[in-house]
Amino acid sequence: MKHICMLAYTFYESDNRVMRYAETLAKRGDWVDVIALRAKGAPVSETLRGVRVFRIQGREINEKHRHSYAFRLVKFLINSAWFISKKHFQSPYDLVHVHSVPDFEVFAALVPKIGGAGIILDIHDIVPEFYISKFGKTEGSLLAAALRLAEKLSILFSDHIIISNHLWRDVLLSRSSPPQKCSVIMNYPDSAIFHYRKKNRNDGRFVMMYPGTLSWHQGLDIAIRAFAEIADRAEKAEFHIYGSGPAKNDLAALIIDLGMQERVFLKDSRPIYEIARIMAEADLGIVPKRNDGFGGDAFSTKTLEFMSLGVPIILSKTRVDSYYFNDEVVKFFRPGDASDLAGAMLELYENSTQRERQASAALDFVEEFKWEGRKQTYLDLVDSLCR
Repeated sequence: MKHICMLAYTFYESDNRVMRYAETLAKRGDWVDVIALRAKGAPVSETLRGVRVFRIQGREINEKHRHSYAFRLVKFLINSAWFISKKHFQSPYDLVHVHSVPDFEVFAALVPKIGGAGIILDIHDIVPEFYISKFGKTEGSLLAAALRLAEKLSILFSDHIIISNHLWRDVLLSRSSPPQKCSVIMNYPDSAIFHYRKKNRNDGRFVMMYPGTLSWHQGLDIAIRAFAEIADRAEKAEFHIYGSGPAKNDLAALIIDLGMQERVFLKDSRPIYEIARIMAEADLGIVPKRNDGFGGDAFSTKTLEFMSLGVPIILSKTRVDSYYFNDEVVKFFRPGDASDLAGAMLELYENSTQRERQASAALDFVEEFKWEGRKQTYLDLVDSLCR
């Protein structure tokens, strides 16, 4: 039995990637601690499905300025470094798996590393590009350069890097990491959570849905404008948006401006197991990302999850999605084009045969992208790095 720590600036109960790793290790008999953020009303510590979860800091996802965002990250770095060091002295860790954003959170594992623990840095979102997108900076800015330096130093400190898609692996290899130190492990759906199930809803509504972070690069404003274009023709359609994030207030205002309060609904985030049940009841998934320097290469977890649930999806034809998918398994629209998205919405709203054909093809396609077939790669990596 190995003693492993997951360290993540995230809400564990809502983060499928962190939860999937932790539960996979716990199921095979490892002792797993997760150090994470605390959502409002959540206990400071508890054991969930064999994983001990320690929530050491609260957070509201409302950062619009880089200073407030950086302050919270640095605060978590200090708190988590102290907490993990204390835990390591009580019972030494064999491995620490650190989840980025931010990359420099990996330095919180300094004491376990000195004590001989292996260190994995798992880059969910590539940080310099994420920062540029989030705060409207340029690639040539001083802070973007500093983040690229932090990326290099964080990778140098780590024993191995996990990156979440193949396009980003190419970026890391070009500027920060040797090939032998970097592996691609995508955010594969866990079939225990995301699996096909028959719909229970039979209320005459046609529900379009987006679940996830409410940020500018996700393109929810584009989707809301598109829905408003077809609302009169798609009389039974509603658009349900689940999540939180810095764009939430702007999206709420846009819904009011377009007079869509009775058709477009902003709802709070839900834990993974609950949101999977809600997603399974949707008629159509919407993934409207922008094709900018970050969003264009950021692989959306929601795509494979909708596929696994048997829900057809409309997907922005970004660089990364063009790399993985084709027109048989998703309905593409031109990134940033609300009218093109509106046309796709109306087409699938009116054509149940097309929806069924696409969902069936996607279920076959996603068989190659399930965690059950890929988890041994991760377990072998963990075993190779444990002392």
